This record gives sequence, structure tokens and C-alpha cells, in this order.
Amino acid sequence: MSRLLKTPVYILGIESSCDETAAAVVEDGRRICSNVISSQVKLHAAYGGVVPEIASRRHLEQINLIIEQALAEARLKLGDLSAVAVSNGPGLVGALLVGVSTAKALAYAARLPLIAVNHVEAHLYANFLTGAGIRYPLVALIASGGHTNLLLMTGPDEILSLGQTRDDAAGEAFDKVARAMGLGYPGGPIIDRMAAQGNPAAFDFPRAYLDEEEGRFDFSFSGLKSAVINHLHHLRQKGEAPKPADLAASFQEAVVRVLVDKTINAAREHNAACVLLAGGVAANSRLRFLMREELMRALPGVPLYFPPPELCTDNAAMVAAAAYPLYRRGIFAPLNLNAHAGLPAAHRLLNGQG
Repeated sequence: MSRLLKTPVYILGIESSCDETAAAVVEDGRRICSNVISSQVKLHAAYGGVVPEIASRRHLEQINLIIEQALAEARLKLGDLSAVAVSNGPGLVGALLVGVSTAKALAYAARLPLIAVNHVEAHLYANFLTGAGIRYPLVALIASGGHTNLLLMTGPDEILSLGQTRDDAAGEAFDKVARAMGLGYPGGPIIDRMAAQGNPAAFDFPRAYLDEEEGRFDFSFSGLKSAVINHLHHLRQKGEAPKPADLAASFQEAVVRVLVDKTINAAREHNAACVLLAGGVAANSRLRFLMREELMRALPGVPLYFPPPELCTDNAAMVAAAAYPLYRRGIFAPLNLNAHAGLPAAHRLLNGQG
């Protein structure tokens, strides 16, 4: 109990769910003391996507060095910390296990509380590290390479799921279309830059709104991805080629319009006081512009917040920030904590019940 009353609260966050090995120290859930990230993008680019076995091996090689650097940059020692937090899912299970095992060892050795953080929920908390004037209730769109989720947040640690992807996540669709176009990996930033020079109305690609009452806030981008790839194949069979910028812009517009429309509809339905963007796709320039424009038109006075690009992609500062409200509530994980590849986001209220 004395540790819980200790101020300031320094939480070491550890992140290894995919291809970034990261460690960070965050003070009181708001101030970043250090945020160290070792990216594997160049390592996986040759394969057109993340290779799980290679990712896990590189995590093992890097994680201790990254943690040491994070503590050094924060000018803290293990004994100065209040807790160790780690994302234990969802993600690549082998990669997750590296972070989880390391966090458990540190917590045990330093006699620190261990806090398990849902990786998807952690993205939401990146907004808490920017000084944004966050108010409740809020609706958050989390879009990344592996996840597309709409969440409702009614308090500092009360999160409910409104919708999620049924197949390909938004970022995954960006990567697969970029690969089909021969643009390289990761595809999202490349398509974003190329689309700025194209016509978003050049091609009429499908947009899946899933208008049935149950699941109306879910997402599906598999059909859109297939439509773009099939269109490319059809043109190539005829010896034709579309203007790449037009194709990129039209595809991006189909993704972004669905993301924006569903987010604003959810914000309207739940009387949101603000809207948050998070995840790697939140760095997309068209998504940020269109979300702001449509939100101002549909819900005047409801602000939009999103993190800087370095906090949109996977990082450990968001893990430490997400752990802070759990720390204050005394919600700690046991030392037999396991990694879960398919851990659902916001599957319960974070109030210690279940």
C-alpha cells in the first residue's frame, strides 16, 4: 500500500507485440521520461511484411538493451520505479512472450507490481501523453496494421467496445494493396504520400458499411482490398495500367470514408465530448483532415485529438500510460501472466471485476 501512495508514479512500459522492441518510463501516466523504440521495418521489408520468427528473435536480442537505455534516459534505476507494465496481447504470440517474460522477471527481481496492458487499449492512451484536454464520454478510433476498433471511454479506466474489424484491418489493407501495386512495405505511408497527387474519385471502389443493427460499428476491408487487387489484375491482363496516384487515392478514400462515417455516427449516438484517433493509421493525413472536417460539420464544438506520428505507431510510452489508472486502482497481474495473440479490446470495464 505504501508503494501505491508513493508520488510521483514512475511506470516502466514494455512493448513487443509485433516488430517494434520498445521500453519507456512515464511519470503519473502523462509525462514521458523516456521512450526508446527499436524498429524492425528494414529487417522485414524484404519479405513484404512481418515474419513472426524473425521478429521474436530480434526482440530477444534487443529488449534488455532497450530497457537499460530507457532507464538511463529517464535517469532512474529499477528501485525508483513504481511498477512494470507490459502489453500481453493481442499480437504475435512469440513476440509478446519476449516482452511478457522480461517484464515478469523484472517485476519479480525488483519486487514491483506487474501490470498487464491490452495493446489495442494502450494506443488510445497515447493521446493522454500530448496534453490534450480530454473529456468524457469519448469515442476513440484505433486503426493499425492488425486492428481496427471503435471504443467508448466513459472514465479514466472505463472502456467499452463498440465495434471491431471482422477481417482485414485498415492498416493491413493498406499494406496488401501497396504490395499488389509493387510499392513496398510498410504500405500505409507510401500510399498516403502517393494519394496526395491523385484523384480520389478516379475509381469507384466498394465501401462496406455493415448497416445491420448488430455490428453496425464493425469494419470490413477484405472486400475492398480484393476489389482493388482484382482491378489491378484485370488491367494487367489487358496490358493496361492505371495511374498509380489515382488508384492509391481512390483506395485510400474508400477506407477513410468508412472510418470517418462510423466514428462520427458513434460519437453522435453516445454524445461524445471529444473524439480520439490512435494507432498507425491515425498518422494518415487524409484521415486526420477528413475526420476534422466532417466532425466540425456534424458535431460542432466536439474536438478531435490525435497523437504525433511517433506515438501513433507501436511504442512503450502508451503502455505505461495505459497502466497508470490500473496502478491507481491496484489492478495487478500475477507472475504467471501469459501472452494472448487474440486478446479482445475492452472486453470488460477496467474496474477489477473479472
